[in-house]
Amino acid sequence: MSSVLRRRSEQLAVAQKYREGNACTDGAIRRYLSAIDTPRSLTVWLLYKNGEHDQLAALDIEPKNYENSYRFRLDYCATNFLSKASFLRTSFDRKEVALKKFHEYETLCAETNNRFRRPGLDPLNSGPNVWLLNATRRKISQILGDYSADELVDEANWGPGVSTLLKGAEVSAYNKFHAERGITRDLYALVSGWFPSAYPLWWKHLSHGLSDGECAFTVVAGNDIVTVPKNSKTDRVIAIEPGINLWFQKAIGSMIRRRLSRVGVDLNSQETNQRLAKYGSTLPYFEEGDFSLSTVDFSSASDSISLEVVRELLPPRWFQIMDACRSKIGMLATGPLRWNKFSSMGNGFTFELESLIFYAAASACVEYYAFEHNITIGRHLTDYWVNVFGDDVIIPSHAFSLFQSFSEFLGFRVNPKKSYFTGKIRESCGFHYFDGLVCKPVYLKDRLRHVEDLYKLANAIRRLAHRHCSFSGCDSRFHNVWSYLVDRVPEPLRFQVPDSAGDTGFVSNFDEACPPRARNGIEGYYYRALSSVGVSRRGDGDGLLLTRLWVQSELEYNNRYTLRGRSRRSISDSLVAQWYNLGPWE
Repeated sequence: MSSVLRRRSEQLAVAQKYREGNACTDGAIRRYLSAIDTPRSLTVWLLYKNGEHDQLAALDIEPKNYENSYRFRLDYCATNFLSKASFLRTSFDRKEVALKKFHEYETLCAETNNRFRRPGLDPLNSGPNVWLLNATRRKISQILGDYSADELVDEANWGPGVSTLLKGAEVSAYNKFHAERGITRDLYALVSGWFPSAYPLWWKHLSHGLSDGECAFTVVAGNDIVTVPKNSKTDRVIAIEPGINLWFQKAIGSMIRRRLSRVGVDLNSQETNQRLAKYGSTLPYFEEGDFSLSTVDFSSASDSISLEVVRELLPPRWFQIMDACRSKIGMLATGPLRWNKFSSMGNGFTFELESLIFYAAASACVEYYAFEHNITIGRHLTDYWVNVFGDDVIIPSHAFSLFQSFSEFLGFRVNPKKSYFTGKIRESCGFHYFDGLVCKPVYLKDRLRHVEDLYKLANAIRRLAHRHCSFSGCDSRFHNVWSYLVDRVPEPLRFQVPDSAGDTGFVSNFDEACPPRARNGIEGYYYRALSSVGVSRRGDGDGLLLTRLWVQSELEYNNRYTLRGRSRRSISDSLVAQWYNLGPWE
């Protein structure tokens, strides 16, 4: 064995054996909050240290109480540092809290469905809401255009997650093609006549060994309702879809995504929302004639998309195909539930559908306001100043109140704690701004156990320190906690990597790392990192062939497929063309 391979083997052995106790996490929390050094950071530490975790989880910050943006940023970072920590010892039953909220929004969807089934008896179906509803319906029709059955077949794909029949590490495109057969009765009625013609090789595999008249699919009642961790106060309710349903749901999502991109809404990037949020924070107060921007967030938006609202807004043919692909029954531990919502989190087109509805509704509200106030609007007002990414909406501040009331008419609830139309703060897509100043906090979600956990937190703190110095250096107040995390890592694993390498080592600037230059005419620099690669398994047959035909880029041509959620460590030497500096500690 060469000395290089021996060295890598030794480093991997050190990484495998390395484990941290609770003291490391407590030490990092104390040093991080000490670096912030404000009364709020002291409050957070005392609540954590003394076990008052219920109060810590409920701790909030009021932006209107701040005039100094730098002081707000420090307190904001302190308040949010442990807001998503899963290790807080709270008295909350997070699963019960999540299910209670889930049933609350199911009731809300039922009420919204009843209102839309009887519009003549709905007191909210009057005034601006009537005009806005028709305008929103018209805009959605214009965006979606004609439905294409060929596009549905061609755009279908697997998501990365589990299904009602396949769970655990065996969830992969290979195994889904090989063994996935779950389908709801409505979708089976839609696709059974043409599925063999659309996917002949797949159908041949599914029907192999079956007698004439025997169904190649496994018909299920609907999706499975489960909870997953969200933050220190509550879990999140999602639904696990049948595999064949999810295959076509992803196609519909891709179709909507492409059509939204034609009107300037890019659901593949959050940059537009983040840029507009920063702009909105620099013009905090709306005055007649200006274009101050608001950031709008909704409470449980994906749980509020009621059936009758979608039926009302979407063109009939689009509604019919989406209605056939969705699950109408959800399976709880207590028994089956008939959905009042149209689609839930876990459905392959929920994100795109809510983006479509919110974009059309926000654009309609801007046009209505302009018409009522005799304002001449052009493309710069409707297309440029309105943007969405899921339930994160950017809208001119003068239309915020109208949009809020119209959203409530559609059955959605604006989250007042995360929606801002006045004041100096704006937040969208994970970026927070106060008077133009970046206030994005660091979140510690789990205890520090492995080397990768220390890499991740240390790099997040260094990027925070870089932001606090206006991207020209690193705030020296955070050097102590950063050094503490670096020192906890065994010396052979203290890799220094560029920012583009992610959390595969400690992000450092060029002069700290002193990377070796590539030779033999190659322009760039080499760095060593601790990376994770997927655990693969060898396969053959139709499942592997179908996976290669459908997603070639995700497989090597060696008859192997990657297992979901399974990875192994690897020491890699990688090449980078340019080393972006985060700057020195000031």
